[in-house]
Amino acid sequence: MNIDWAALGTVFGVSLVATVALVGLFTLGIVGLSKQTAAAASGGSAPAARTGAYACFALCAAAVAYGIFLIVA
Repeated sequence: MNIDWAALGTVFGVSLVATVALVGLFTLGIVGLSKQTAAAASGGSAPAARTGAYACFALCAAAVAYGIFLIVA
């Protein structure tokens, strides 16, 4: 049995980058929603924060859907 270490390293690297990017996007979405909530509590409005948060969540959902597509296809 031979292990292709280069392919294993590539899979590990891509998985690590994808995981960090997905968690980072989700974190940005949470931060955007918290800024919008803080602005609403102080009597203001932050539609850009809400829009950015929703965009981050949409990108997270798209990445998960693409991953599921790759697994199924």
